[in-house]
Amino acid sequence: MLLSRRDLDFQLYEWLDVVALAERERFAEHGRETFDAVLDLAEQVATEHFYPHLRASDTHEPTFDGERVHLIPQIGAALGVFAETGLISATMDAEVGGAQLPEVVANACYAWFMAANVATFAYPLLAMGNANLLLAHGSPEQVDTWVRPVVDGRFLGTMCLSEPQAGSSLADITTRAQPQPDGTYRLFGNKMWISGGDHDLAENIVHLVLAKIPGGPAGVKGISLFIVPKFLVKPDGTLGERNDVVLAGLNHKMGYRGTTNTLLNFGEGRHRPGGEPGAVGYLVGEPHRGLSYMFHMMNEARIKVGAGAMAIGYTGYLKSLKYARERPQGRPPAGKDPRSPQVPIIEHADVRRMLLAQKSYVEGALALVLYAGRLLDEERTAPTARQRERAHLLLDVLTPIVKSWPSQWCLKANSLAIQIHGGYGYTREYDVEQHYRDNRLNPIHEGTHGIQAIDLLGRKVALAGGAGLAALADAMRATIARAREAAGRCPDEAGQLTESAGRLAATVERIVEVTATLHGAGDPNVTLANASVYLEAVGHTVVAWLWLEQLLAAAGKQGAFYEGKRAAARYFYRHELPRTGPQLDLLASLDRTTLDTDPAWL
Repeated sequence: MLLSRRDLDFQLYEWLDVVALAERERFAEHGRETFDAVLDLAEQVATEHFYPHLRASDTHEPTFDGERVHLIPQIGAALGVFAETGLISATMDAEVGGAQLPEVVANACYAWFMAANVATFAYPLLAMGNANLLLAHGSPEQVDTWVRPVVDGRFLGTMCLSEPQAGSSLADITTRAQPQPDGTYRLFGNKMWISGGDHDLAENIVHLVLAKIPGGPAGVKGISLFIVPKFLVKPDGTLGERNDVVLAGLNHKMGYRGTTNTLLNFGEGRHRPGGEPGAVGYLVGEPHRGLSYMFHMMNEARIKVGAGAMAIGYTGYLKSLKYARERPQGRPPAGKDPRSPQVPIIEHADVRRMLLAQKSYVEGALALVLYAGRLLDEERTAPTARQRERAHLLLDVLTPIVKSWPSQWCLKANSLAIQIHGGYGYTREYDVEQHYRDNRLNPIHEGTHGIQAIDLLGRKVALAGGAGLAALADAMRATIARAREAAGRCPDEAGQLTESAGRLAATVERIVEVTATLHGAGDPNVTLANASVYLEAVGHTVVAWLWLEQLLAAAGKQGAFYEGKRAAARYFYRHELPRTGPQLDLLASLDRTTLDTDPAWL
């Protein structure tokens, strides 16, 4: 079992009430029947076509012979089946061939593929984000030329941001785009860590490339965005000559090995369209606004990274649960007779502790990912402008948490899955060691843990006068009020969440107030020195809130499934939420240990 369909159904239908979305015009052709059908389809295709080559794509990673990238054939075959499902355009407008499926349902569908084989699914996932950016910011001609073939499954896509000398510091990119008389541009430069950057899995690869037009503003304000295809496209839509985009080499990763990760050279001169130097590029939108456009794909990718981390953690949990139920070893502490039969290891309290920890992480992360999808649906389709704005504020402040919290704690779940397997856990006989390696990439993908922390504390806290955090606090208070009204079903959890949320708000006020008092307008070095601790504290509080939401959805319902929900929530509140106390103490003290440590001491 890759995921728990029972849990998906609970969160979609019993908690988030996604069927109610079908009452809105955009989703009017959908309902429980179509949602169930697409979830069934995703589970079937992921199980039958993606999961079987999970190990093969890891042990036979891509190779490059100097001309072509070679991948195992099962990857291309799986992508062909995926294209036939129509899920590439599941959430897109009907006008471009999309099914206008709610994002929250699509997130649940895509989770099956991430759990089955995240490396293979990375190719269409990147293409979907690429296409969605162009739908939002490209011209009608660009949509026709570059998006429709993605919808048809003929083209795939990438995002090209980082460079060898710049890394995540995009202000320091040097790739340049020279304007041409015909309105196109010629690009010169290098891009590093480009997932899906070269392969023969599709007819064409649509690269979205950040570059600077000479004479533009310095830093990030001078970045523009360009479509740079692997092959040029003729006016009739057929492929033309090879563009001057060259694979310089493959990066060999500890996980996600089936996804090519590349260094690309633009304008190297090996392929010179029309005999002119440079890679042909097409400007997206206006000059010097490229980074703002790219954030459309980056924020979508950040949520998908969190979703992938959740899915890998979730499938690892289920596999360790199965192992714990089937593996006999040892006897209970009170069982002194060596002649008595061994018991399954799930009978040991410490194993149940590890399973409960995993369950609390992965089911909490699933709630976080699905809630983000529901917010995106609210942002687009809620009946009133006020509701749409509220959803936007919540999604904006939660995005760094959706990306980073599952990447940290579902990786922890994968570590616990290995521990439960014992010596078998770190061998290749079981999937759990690969799941750990695959998931270890996600704290780095799409902005590291530290970058998300600085975004949250350094930008999102103050954005729009703190409106995002205020909206989050209001949402938590509403849940707490419902919990207190629910015949006293969750008094302990409601009280704990009230205390944690209140302390979070007070801590932020203290950080802002004290740093401003001591350093005039405020010293960002002091404010952000412990931003990662803040991110963890907020993340745990948010997940605790979503666990309270799940408790309310399960209230009064009987059976092992609902008892499992209550046990996992109880574990999270008793073992995990208390972690935030010392973290908030540290933040409130404005600790300078890291700032005052001389690099020479390390």
